[in-house]
Amino acid sequence: MAVNEIFGWVWILVGFLSGLALGLGFHRDDWLGGYGSFRRRLIRLGHISFLGLGILNLLFAITGPRLALGGGALGLASWAWIVGGVAMPASCALMAWRRGFYLLFGVPVASLVLAAILTVVGIVRR
Repeated sequence: MAVNEIFGWVWILVGFLSGLALGLGFHRDDWLGGYGSFRRRLIRLGHISFLGLGILNLLFAITGPRLALGGGALGLASWAWIVGGVAMPASCALMAWRRGFYLLFGVPVASLVLAAILTVVGIVRR
């Protein structure tokens, strides 16, 4: 679970830095197509996903060692949290660039659902 702890803190830092970068243009009404534009909404979603999924990886780093899962299932859960954390902001950025990438959202969603299911199973089995 050390990898999830490191990943979580790095992703929170990236969230802060991406927020800084986005904050440089927020004052312009037309920036990224305006406040309610599709592109700007997806960029904001990607930014907040860095923070949220970083926190979830930290929570898994704390919870993981106490889960009643075999080593393979525990490792799968750990990496599923990380894959979801990487794939979500990447999917948001790609879709903000080209709407045709919307099917990519299946990757982070499937990964995070798998991670959450394995985590819940490991908690219930305790």
